[in-house]
Amino acid sequence: MPEPRTAPAPWEYTLYIPNDPRAVTICRRTLRLILAAHDLPHFTEVAELVATELVTNAVQHTKGPAALRLRAENGTLRIGVWDADPTPPRPARHPTPDAESGRGLALVHSCADTWGWVRQRDVRNLIGTGKYIWCELTAAA
Repeated sequence: MPEPRTAPAPWEYTLYIPNDPRAVTICRRTLRLILAAHDLPHFTEVAELVATELVTNAVQHTKGPAALRLRAENGTLRIGVWDADPTPPRPARHPTPDAESGRGLALVHSCADTWGWVRQRDVRNLIGTGKYIWCELTAAA
C-alpha cells in the first residue's frame, strides 16, 4: 500500500533590498528561483506580476530600503513587501488602460486571492518602522 502523501514543510525567505530600481529585477529573478527550487512553478507567472508591482511601488514611492518576503504553507503562497514609509497605500480610483502608473494595487487586487497591509516594524527590527503590503495566492485544487 502506498504511503500517504505528506504536505511540504512551510518555508519563508526574506530578501532585504536597497532603494534602487534594479532591485525589481533582482526580486523577480530571486522569486522565480525560489519557486522553482520548491517545485511551485504554477505560482510563477502571477507571483512575479504581483511581486513586481509591490516592489516597484516600494522603490518608486519611498526613499528608504525595502524587503521582499515569501512564505509558503498549506498550498498558499504569501508575498509581502515591507518599505520604510508608514503612509497607507492609496490604490488609484479609476486608472485608465493607457495610464503609465497607478494600476499596481488594482492589479494585485485582481490577481491575488486576498491582500492587505499593516503598519509595522521590519521583521528583525533592522530597518525601522514602515508598512507591510501582502497578498496571498492559493493553489487551485
